[in-house]
Amino acid sequence: MREKISGAKRWVVKVGSSLVTNNGLGLDKEAIAHWAEQLVNLQQQGIQFVLVSSGAVAEGVSRLELSSRPKEIHLQQAAAAVGQMGLVQAYESCFMRQNVHAAQILLSHEDLSDRTRYLNARSTLSTLLDMGVVPVVNENDTVATAELCFGDNDTLAALVANLINADVMVVLTDQDGLYNADPRLDKEAQFIESASAHDPQLMEYAGKGSSLGRGGMFTKISAAKLAARSGTSTVITNGKVDDVLLSLAAGEAVGTLLEADSEPVAARKQWLAGQLSLKGTLILDAGAVKVLQESGKSLLAVGIKQATGKFSRGDVVACVDEDGREIARGLVNYDLGEVQTLMGQSSGKISELLGYAGEEEIIHRDNMILS
Repeated sequence: MREKISGAKRWVVKVGSSLVTNNGLGLDKEAIAHWAEQLVNLQQQGIQFVLVSSGAVAEGVSRLELSSRPKEIHLQQAAAAVGQMGLVQAYESCFMRQNVHAAQILLSHEDLSDRTRYLNARSTLSTLLDMGVVPVVNENDTVATAELCFGDNDTLAALVANLINADVMVVLTDQDGLYNADPRLDKEAQFIESASAHDPQLMEYAGKGSSLGRGGMFTKISAAKLAARSGTSTVITNGKVDDVLLSLAAGEAVGTLLEADSEPVAARKQWLAGQLSLKGTLILDAGAVKVLQESGKSLLAVGIKQATGKFSRGDVVACVDEDGREIARGLVNYDLGEVQTLMGQSSGKISELLGYAGEEEIIHRDNMILS
């Protein structure tokens, strides 16, 4: 499995607040620069990655010279707004030294639960990755409520892993990985090198002892389980170890590996099949049916003969042949009226017909499952 990690080409890397901040005195820019160097090295090896970083509130507290992290939500949000400027500035300057562009992406959990916004976020991230830009993702703390209270960037990282079909999620923390007890309290605590992300025993380990479990590892194991549902394996490891990301890419046994049970694309399509209800139907010609069934390609407008139902961008529709047999289902990139305008036409005419340059595919193959 470690060899699979070394061969993974799409990563989500999550950096925790304990690593980003300098003992409560603002950002640790030297550490950020070191991670930027490693990440650019990974990029040069052909690895695409999205960086999920905490630290905005902590940086805001430092900039505003507050005595401690505020408990009131509105003050936390104000600190996040101020601190986000410093956090992004730090990453931007570090990546620019490596001649790599970075992009700020602020997401809320609602962005990833609403199907239209989900597709928009996915399209933006995929475009940035293809352009060689580093997306730096953080929770939109200035408008979040309960999410901000829980500081749940581990869960956000898992949702991003699902969003981009990541092969691996790397959670960088201030611990070497997961133990079966708190090693600071129990000298007999055993380090867990690998386990299934769905092993119920892990939650028992995380719930024991001090805040090592309850405050940190519990959310990381929960995030690993969430990521595993879309086929993403997770590594929890110490971000303070020199070149830890490069060691992972080289296949070294670093940190705790929590394995997913299936490959990312296959798991994602199972999720599509079981979780989403149909909002419409696309009737395909024989050529399109053959392409979907035999080649596994995306659905283009030219192969659609008729569109029915009442669907919007991001809804799930069925693809059927001319006899009404379901061939596939998936997330559609256009609403009903737009599909009716585009059907039977080549993808090169999308801009002319709609007045804007949309997606080339009506349904992308990664958002489709064969029936």
